[in-house]
Amino acid sequence: MKRLALLLPAAALLIAAGEPHHYQSSPERRTVEDTRDWGPWAGPFREKLVPSMMQDFGEKYLYAPANAALPPPAKGEKRVVFMGDSITDLWNLAQYFPGKPYINRGIGAQVTAQMLVRFEQDVVALQPSAVVILGGVNDVSGFLQVESAEGIVSNIEAMADIADRHGIKVVLCSILPVTNTPTVDYNIRERKPAELRLINRQLEALARARGYAYANYAPALANEKGLMRLEFTKDGVHPLPAGYARMAPIVESAIGAAFASDRP
Repeated sequence: MKRLALLLPAAALLIAAGEPHHYQSSPERRTVEDTRDWGPWAGPFREKLVPSMMQDFGEKYLYAPANAALPPPAKGEKRVVFMGDSITDLWNLAQYFPGKPYINRGIGAQVTAQMLVRFEQDVVALQPSAVVILGGVNDVSGFLQVESAEGIVSNIEAMADIADRHGIKVVLCSILPVTNTPTVDYNIRERKPAELRLINRQLEALARARGYAYANYAPALANEKGLMRLEFTKDGVHPLPAGYARMAPIVESAIGAAFASDRP
């Protein structure tokens, strides 16, 4: 009691002196001024998207109703979820894989960090036997988030880790090549083909090291310079039907290899 009585005056002095010293472990945040001209389409789209992402970064709301309505896989069904950005979103899986229990969970303009945030809801909760992961081209452009090649691969690896933990077979995919077109002259500058090829080499090495299947789309779509062949694209990024037709047997073969693998 005597010791407590001695401490009380000191505490009273601290209170009288005002608020205690503010503690903060992290450094102060930087201030970034975005001076990039995003153009007449991407600019307004970005202005609309960013406030929404502040409430739901992964945009989990988009597929929430469809996920809730989807029944569990039937007995013996080998359900496959395609996780990705607009290249997956615009792929009519029912047309290219008729009768297959393949589910599209692509969202346009997404980066791999967003895909990772929604992976539990949009993949694991659907109880698939396998997942096909394709992403990274938006990260490289810096449209929503500036990410390094290593960071992109790390995000994809983290999705694969989650799939592993739930017994879901993994198919990693190469990022598609890009090109400029007669109407789009900025893809090569913003989408950085050399960096895309670097990421693809890292993804292929990851698949080999982990025993994952790998869907290598790039050689089937690229010209001798490693750029997307113009007959397969209109905007230099997204495939036309002829491009998807080239991609379909590649991923189908990879899915078959994933199911045939004895990897636990």
